[in-house]
Amino acid sequence: MFSHTVSTFILKHRLGLLVAYIGLTVFMGYQATKVRFSYELPQILPESNPDFQLYQSFKARYGENGNVLVIGVATDQLFTLPIFRDWYELNRKIKKISGVKDAISSANLVEIVRNDSLKQFDFRQIIPNKPNSQTEVDSIKAKIGRLPFYQGFIVSADGKAHLMAITLEQDALNHPNLNTFIDQIKRETLAFENLHGLKIHLSGMPYILTEYVAKVRQEVVLFSILAIIVTGLILLFFFRSWMMMLISLGVVLVGAVWSVGFMSLLGYKITQLTSIIPSLMVMIGVSNAFFVTKKYHEEFSRLGNQRQALQTTAEKIGETTFWTNLLAAIGFGVFSLAGSKFLAEFGQLAALSLLCTYVMCMTTIPIFYSYLSDSNEKHLGRLENKYVNLFLKKIDEWVHHRSPVIYGSVAALLIVALVGLIQIKNTSFMADNLPQNSPLVSDLDFFKKHFKGVMPFEINIDTGRPGRVLAPQTLTKINLLQKEFAQYPEFTKPLSVVEATKFIYQGYRDGDPKYFVLPDALELSKLAEYIGNFKGNDNRLNSFMDSTRRYTRVSFQIADVGTDRIAALYALLHPKIDSLFNIDSSTGKQVEKEERYEAKITGSAVVSSKGNDYLLQNSIESTLLVIGLISILMVVLFGNWRLILIALVPSCVPLILAAGIMVFWKIPLNAITTLVFSIAFGLSSMSVIHFLTKYKDEFRTNKSSVSEAISHTIQVVGISMFYNALILFAGFAIFTTSNFKGTVAMGILVAITLLMGMLSNLILLPTFLLWFNKKLVNG
Repeated sequence: MFSHTVSTFILKHRLGLLVAYIGLTVFMGYQATKVRFSYELPQILPESNPDFQLYQSFKARYGENGNVLVIGVATDQLFTLPIFRDWYELNRKIKKISGVKDAISSANLVEIVRNDSLKQFDFRQIIPNKPNSQTEVDSIKAKIGRLPFYQGFIVSADGKAHLMAITLEQDALNHPNLNTFIDQIKRETLAFENLHGLKIHLSGMPYILTEYVAKVRQEVVLFSILAIIVTGLILLFFFRSWMMMLISLGVVLVGAVWSVGFMSLLGYKITQLTSIIPSLMVMIGVSNAFFVTKKYHEEFSRLGNQRQALQTTAEKIGETTFWTNLLAAIGFGVFSLAGSKFLAEFGQLAALSLLCTYVMCMTTIPIFYSYLSDSNEKHLGRLENKYVNLFLKKIDEWVHHRSPVIYGSVAALLIVALVGLIQIKNTSFMADNLPQNSPLVSDLDFFKKHFKGVMPFEINIDTGRPGRVLAPQTLTKINLLQKEFAQYPEFTKPLSVVEATKFIYQGYRDGDPKYFVLPDALELSKLAEYIGNFKGNDNRLNSFMDSTRRYTRVSFQIADVGTDRIAALYALLHPKIDSLFNIDSSTGKQVEKEERYEAKITGSAVVSSKGNDYLLQNSIESTLLVIGLISILMVVLFGNWRLILIALVPSCVPLILAAGIMVFWKIPLNAITTLVFSIAFGLSSMSVIHFLTKYKDEFRTNKSSVSEAISHTIQVVGISMFYNALILFAGFAIFTTSNFKGTVAMGILVAITLLMGMLSNLILLPTFLLWFNKKLVNG
């Protein structure tokens, strides 16, 4: 990769290269200013997945099912005049906010009134004006109490909690300044809260995503700053040179800027996953800078000439670091093959940014060093640590004389980890992806307690032909479906064409609550004429069915019960739903093909559960793929497949141990923690390359025996492996400052896995190499 010609070219044209880099960095910096944050749920499932396609078609027909923000308050004083008047005002003010389509609460409900003269139903406001007396409020409360349609929806079943449902415009959901709309709503609710001393709870997908993005926005900056500070201090401690530290950090910081610029150029938005890429580039870039700087000082000490030292450094370290960075890029890039947009964007950006950062380190750092005064041997002083040297000598002794103990210890750890893996449960909760100690979590608990939940769980029904939705047979089947769901306490009361029909029938019967039922076929025929006279936006049934009246939906909300429970409910209900719609109850047989319905479960709660299952599958596949690809590259590099098989085992052992740690620490598998295995394997493989390269070099240059080659490799490369692992460990440890449990877990797991990988490659790898050589000799 870095021949003598290339290294000469870099130093000869150093000024031109610097100008080119500066120009490109200005351009990438400008692009970085245009990048936006994503306010959408992560797209985990591939676009080819049937569940994802169903969800997309559902949203295309009815609009985004996660566009409702809810405000809740627990009080038995809402229907007192002062509080109710302010609740009325709060509803009115929120409804006027730009981006709000509608706001429904007990302060602006409607009732249905039969209009016989026009043969239609009229929607009449229960509260035409703000009430001025307690008598009016009492009358309003009594009237709402006679409308079962709103019970469990606007008012909790026990009457102790009240809800305001705010529907956002579709354009507002996709607006880059969604947070400004949400902030306006928050300001109005805070004013109400302060005025009456009532605790207001907010939830719903728009609110959750907005708060989520606000934390991600903070952490992009936090992680980048911490990565710079931590790795900078480590470099300063190692080399005792402010100038070299600043040069290294400056170069890798440019790599971080480029990574954000690539997001804009590729049309990607910042997500929780891609937000960690800039700090990753700082960490891995500093790791490269460490190897370049260390080698430069060593070569200068040996040659005494700066230009020769820089050229030799580029030639010697360039090829090895190219392969190590390529392996690390594969560890990231494998996610671009996942089929998941969320993971693919991360994989592409991380791999591309890493390779660009590598090229910057290998070209610009030598250029900057060429402008400095000569190297000083004191810069290597800290690396010659007597405790590290004693540690490496101890490892060398274990490798040569304690192999049974090493094998036994590793086997015992693997057995414990595998026992844990057998008990693994792939489940996660929405709260797992929310900031720790956040009001979001307590607010979710509030709505779970009083209204059962806020996660959309939908039934998408295709009746097979236009006009069939309002057929008595269809309504009866939907009613039976709702009764089936009512047996499961996780679900809220449904919103559907059946509930709307009950509400209409109650209006037809002059508002008597006992008529909030699904009427029989004869009564439905009487309603048909009135329903047919709904016009334009007055037809509230449009929110439950399409214009052809072929498609309809049944909307539930579900509590944050975990993806495994949602999957279990899906498995239980899916066949029951099909039976309700497509099995003739009188014969017990399937109905004729032309009479069949297609009723399927969808909604963001279901897609989230399916996505979690996909993550487990993808984690296994991506890890196996990265192992396979890296194995092939190692065979190409070293030309000995037996040697590579032996070398892969020490890199795989930490992955199994990390999986065991996840089980014992009850760390859920989610979009962030699924990265651990592929990334850790790719980064651990960097150590394997360094070790095997030096190991083979011992035979080629020093004609060493296997034992001597291993001992010398441990002493020489072991120092670099130790300090490199320390840099990466400290770098990934910064993610423990995150507000998100998943990011914290990822930081801990990768950091621990890299340390285990370093120890495994320093202890287990040379032990295997000795065993392999003895087997060849004895064989």
